[in-house]
Amino acid sequence: MEATVPKMSAPLCLVHNEDCRLSLNPAALAVLRSATQPVVVVAVVGLFSTGKSFLTKRMAQNCTGTPLGNAVQKKTKGIWMWCLPHPCKPGVMLVLLDTEGLRNPCKEDDRNDAWIFTLALLLSSTLVYNSMRTDSRTMLGSLCLLTDLRNYVRVRAQEDGTDPADEFARVFPDFVWVVRDFRLQEGERPISADEYLDQILRPQIWFILQGNSKVRHCLRNFFPHHKMFMMERPVAGKDVAQLEMLRDDQLQLRFRQQEEAFCQHIWKEAPVKMLLNNSPVTGRMLACLVETYVEAITNGSVPCVESVHMAVAEAENNAVVEAAAAEYRRGMEQDLELPTASLNALMAVHHNWKKHAITFFLSQAFDKTEQLYQALLMDKLEVAKEEFCWRNEKASEQRCCEVLKELWGDMELRMQRGDYVVPGGVWLFKKDLKRMQEEYKRRPNKGVKAEEVLEKFLREKGLEMTETWIDWVDQQCKAVLAEATAVTQAVEKQLEEQQQQQQVTLTKVTAAQEAAEARLEEQQQQVVMAEVTVVMKVVERQLEERWQQWTQQLQEEQSLMLSQRLEEFEVRLQESHGREAAALQQVELTQEEEQTAPSWRSTLLKFLDKVVVPILIRVVNSIVNNAA
Repeated sequence: MEATVPKMSAPLCLVHNEDCRLSLNPAALAVLRSATQPVVVVAVVGLFSTGKSFLTKRMAQNCTGTPLGNAVQKKTKGIWMWCLPHPCKPGVMLVLLDTEGLRNPCKEDDRNDAWIFTLALLLSSTLVYNSMRTDSRTMLGSLCLLTDLRNYVRVRAQEDGTDPADEFARVFPDFVWVVRDFRLQEGERPISADEYLDQILRPQIWFILQGNSKVRHCLRNFFPHHKMFMMERPVAGKDVAQLEMLRDDQLQLRFRQQEEAFCQHIWKEAPVKMLLNNSPVTGRMLACLVETYVEAITNGSVPCVESVHMAVAEAENNAVVEAAAAEYRRGMEQDLELPTASLNALMAVHHNWKKHAITFFLSQAFDKTEQLYQALLMDKLEVAKEEFCWRNEKASEQRCCEVLKELWGDMELRMQRGDYVVPGGVWLFKKDLKRMQEEYKRRPNKGVKAEEVLEKFLREKGLEMTETWIDWVDQQCKAVLAEATAVTQAVEKQLEEQQQQQQVTLTKVTAAQEAAEARLEEQQQQVVMAEVTVVMKVVERQLEERWQQWTQQLQEEQSLMLSQRLEEFEVRLQESHGREAAALQQVELTQEEEQTAPSWRSTLLKFLDKVVVPILIRVVNSIVNNAA
């Protein structure tokens, strides 16, 4: 749907020119972007202080049919814009561009004039050159910028050897020359505007001599169509100072007639702005052109018309894709009532609006054979369809949940009262659940998720009810377990008391047993000691008897040994025959007896230690073991 062309009572600055630096006005760009109609762009250029703004205002006023007041910029800076409905072409917007005056002596950079003039050339479909009537040499000299356009404009991205004049003719607008304050000098014959223009453009010797042949050549070859209008002064000299304040009836009739002819030519003959691929430029595309050209100029590069137009076409195709996708969404929102009864119902609406979106795209796209943007649109439509399917499913889920919540209310109350957690509660629950499902299926407008949501709901509620039953059974089990635990504890207490009693009895029995064992052991020890005493006495008696026997035997042996010694002594005495020998012998004998006397005692002690004592120990151990 095309946006309504805004009604502007005053121009907006489109391109600022401050300190010889260009910048864009976002408000003016917003106005252009809001218009999707094709545009006829008329740019007015010329030397400063030649009445360009007044002429632009007159075109705007004649277009609207209403006075616009004092809307003329006294000292226009940059490029100002009027956006108006086209008076003769329905569905087309007329854009009037009023540009800053050229050759202003206050400017510090001469290139600034070239950029303003270049922008006017590249943006317009009709270029109006406004000049005051002077001699032909001066009038052509003011257009000397045409001869340097190769330094400021490039048509192709890559040069192919084509004559720049042919290339410029493809992209440059129609050229309309308005000669202001035109009066015939004395002696001059009347001449029409077309004759005057032909006279200026016709090759003549004095033009070559005056050095304006290049300008004439550019005018004739750069622009596809030429037209000239000659206008007399609008008022007498005394009223020029307040020209903007005068009413139409205060302007000279001849001027108004000439102005009307000029405006009619613009309304009827000025073409729609076109791209290189012969696609009409819309307001949105014009905003893109302005942005791209100004960006190139501010970056210090030479604007390339082919590259810019391709970028604009690409941007516009992308915009058309977005618009077609938006049209699809709008239609789907309008025709779909979510949730749909089935997926097929949604798909039917989808196919209808998909076809509509494709038709819309093909009617608006620049290159209808370009498959890239169609594929991009298909992707966007598929994403949008998936989104609507998702929304349809969510709406269905919401509707189903609302129905189930309503139907579950009664069963929820019965669950809270505990009707289902009593003997027979399971059968009652199944009965109520079946009745709820039947009522759910009778409810309309549940959508594509009806069965899935019901299944999920039943699963959740089944689990919830199962948990309730498990809790109930768990409580019953806990109660039984508590009773069993109490009984067990009582039994364990009784067993513990019995164990304590048994322990006391066992302690007493053990103590009695230990006492009996102690008495028995004491008695056994007494018996053993008695037996040991008897044995000791027997042993003592035996030892005493043996001692007596040994003593007697030793005495006998000693007596025998003494007798033998005496005999030996006598023999020695006889042999020695001397007293000294006898005395000596006597001493030796005495010493020997002293040494021999204790030898039998030691022998006896050794015998007792090695023989008698071990025998006594074995006897005692034998008696003790037998007693045990």
